[in-house]
Amino acid sequence: MSTTSSNASNNGQSWQDRLEELCQTTSIPSPSFQIVSDRRGGRTAWSSQVVVNGQSIAARFWYDGKNLNNAKEDAAEVALNYLLTTGLSYQAPLHAQKSW
Repeated sequence: MSTTSSNASNNGQSWQDRLEELCQTTSIPSPSFQIVSDRRGGRTAWSSQVVVNGQSIAARFWYDGKNLNNAKEDAAEVALNYLLTTGLSYQAPLHAQKSW
């Protein structure tokens, strides 16, 4: 299994911290992480998803249970890169949008 470094940059800040910081500075609601599992034979593989700016973004890889933080770091890295490459625009949750 692949691992994602817990340090995202030279200053030692984690991907989760960088994502949270970006959300704060752009007035996007804080990201919400979910842990997901998949039974594979006699073992369980674990991954993560993060909901940010109205999008559910999955981690790229599956991990052993002892590496759950790596799964969250992976999802945070994917989400941060997604937000930075697609441009930042706040999307109100569907239940908060008015339809006429």
